[in-house]
Amino acid sequence: MTLDSQAWFATLPAHFASASVLFTDAADRVLLVKPNYRPGWSIPGGVVEGAEYPHRAAEREVLEELGLHITPGELLVVHWQLPDGDRPRSLVTFVFDGGTLPGGEKITLQEEELDAYGFFPWEEAAELLPEPVRPRLLAARDARKQGRAVYVYG
Repeated sequence: MTLDSQAWFATLPAHFASASVLFTDAADRVLLVKPNYRPGWSIPGGVVEGAEYPHRAAEREVLEELGLHITPGELLVVHWQLPDGDRPRSLVTFVFDGGTLPGGEKITLQEEELDAYGFFPWEEAAELLPEPVRPRLLAARDARKQGRAVYVYG
């Protein structure tokens, strides 16, 4: 028995996807946002919609969350996480380079989802992030230094 393509696709596993943008300031501090719907801080970004490319999701999320019109730069990190706790599917996160913000840019927080933002030294930023997200941030720093994308899992 041969499956038609629609039936075959229905047998494949589904995954969640998100996209983030790494920004730093002139002092090489990392921009993080404080969501009001979960504990901890976050790298700006969010869920990739079903009919959306990750880089477009990153662009959209930064506009929604921070009011910044940007074009995401190079891909820094692909982070694959297996199902865990309340998340029943694997999650793949794409982290794009937002570069160095020059200062003086007007950040307008999306008050429905965010309480605060701040620029933090790399190690402090990593400590503020939830444990599963920390490797993503540190890999992004390495990717910038190496000039190539980094794959992270776990």
